[in-house]
Amino acid sequence: MNAARGAGITRAMLAQSPPVELRLQVESACNGVSGLDWQPLQGGRTNRLWRVGSLVVKLYIHGAHSPLFPNDPQAEAAALRLAAPFDLAPELRLTGSNWLAYTYAEGQPWKGGDPAPVASTLAAVHALPCSEFRHTGSGSAALIAQTFAIASQCQGCLPAPPADPGVAPTVPRVIHGDAVAGNILVTGQKLTLIDWQCPAMGDPAEDLAAFLSPAMQWLYRGAPLSDDQEAAFLAGYRDQETVVRFQKLKPIFRWRMAAHCLWRAERGNAGYAAAIALELG
Repeated sequence: MNAARGAGITRAMLAQSPPVELRLQVESACNGVSGLDWQPLQGGRTNRLWRVGSLVVKLYIHGAHSPLFPNDPQAEAAALRLAAPFDLAPELRLTGSNWLAYTYAEGQPWKGGDPAPVASTLAAVHALPCSEFRHTGSGSAALIAQTFAIASQCQGCLPAPPADPGVAPTVPRVIHGDAVAGNILVTGQKLTLIDWQCPAMGDPAEDLAAFLSPAMQWLYRGAPLSDDQEAAFLAGYRDQETVVRFQKLKPIFRWRMAAHCLWRAERGNAGYAAAIALELG
């Protein structure tokens, strides 16, 4: 008989347990967590997370990045240091070579209702001081080239690109880089952004596109936004120049997200195959 099973511990429980080395590193770096339960947290699609008292410990999985969404612990640590003082992110508490810990943020992932507060929160992110994050290309030509690069790593076919709207690059600003509904925690009137592993200096329209993406809304929330919700979100974003640029780039953003979903689906990620049609519909 398997010793773990004989002791009443299932394989699923073992899979949720933190690596011994991680537990030792965190307990050595932080007084007061020794002996506390490590409670697995759900929601992340890339890394592993546990709540340990007042902390969230995040272990980065090697090779879990994608061509569209990097997975960089050093970038996330820098983003938390930048955004937490503005009440836009949890406070960074500890860092390791492939993990970090931050203050547990109360709340539930955004599930619907009025999206205007999300737009206002993202506008605050885009007003943060410039940082040394990676720079992402902007403008329609760069987005089209990036999409072809993603598609070149796929076996399946992607439809031909939409017509190039000729949108020029823009002055880069701080962006979250993965502003999907599951990364926005809601507590009353307060919104907190988590999962900052792919921040960038780039086009703020990128964050608008990520939140409004039909595929990402379906994967994290179970349904795309309605037309009225999308309109309310865009009306709540205070920089109308960015809104206009997003609307011009919207077909390109959705074509690129379809390429991302194809890339993920071909690597065994459940749900992404069905999500492709939502972006191309």
